[in-house]
Amino acid sequence: MFSRRYDLRSQPGFGFITLFTFFALYLPIAALVIYSFNDAESLSQWGGFSSRWFVAAWNNTAVQDAAIRSLVIALWAALLATTAAMMAALATTRTQPYRGLTFKYALINQPLMVPEIVTAVALLIVFSRIKVWTGYSGLGYLIVAHTAFCIPFAYLPIRARLESMDLTLERAAADLYATPWMTFRHVTLPMLRPAIIAGFMLAFVISLDDVVITEFVKSGGQDTLPTYMLGQLRRETTPEINAIATVFLALSTALVVVFFFINKRKQ
Repeated sequence: MFSRRYDLRSQPGFGFITLFTFFALYLPIAALVIYSFNDAESLSQWGGFSSRWFVAAWNNTAVQDAAIRSLVIALWAALLATTAAMMAALATTRTQPYRGLTFKYALINQPLMVPEIVTAVALLIVFSRIKVWTGYSGLGYLIVAHTAFCIPFAYLPIRARLESMDLTLERAAADLYATPWMTFRHVTLPMLRPAIIAGFMLAFVISLDDVVITEFVKSGGQDTLPTYMLGQLRRETTPEINAIATVFLALSTALVVVFFFINKRKQ
């Protein structure tokens, strides 16, 4: 009786608030997907069902170049960020608590606490000087910037997994004269693999759809797909933008589904 009285689901208006929240979240996404199949050139007038804008986006060389560039940057940034996050997680969990450890947590998670625009301006200032000194203006700056921003997103699931892991197997390996590298390779890493995959996929998605940092750091001719879409919205808006966004949505959903089944199979 007591538990049901204070159960959140039994409170007046809970069902309405829940439905309204889902409605507010997913109605714009549903409208985006529906109008990506709009045959008309207007975003506000329905002209019939058609996949012409998906074909137009597929055949658009600017979209192709931006998509390839986005995938290259996201893959490199996710790989480097996950590697750095895994090493940081091991260094901050497989040790005795000491003075300054909390400060290291805060330092690693700093990109999450600082507004993204601040990080973007700081990177712009640093990279602009490096460009002057070196004369290099390639994609390396975008990869480094995305990596730095994605590290905490990969770090959090890996650290959470390490903190919840039982140390019995690692201690048993050490008792059997396994070196730290052998223990990590044959014991820690297999148990940590689902968290590493989760961190990689999260970093990949964050890098793939980043706009603010990319807009500040990129050089001429280095548009990613999100910055290309932003530029098109400033000039002319057609359902081609909806089609690109729908593909983005499908890709993100596919990544989540794949990770779910991989994680379920591991368990």
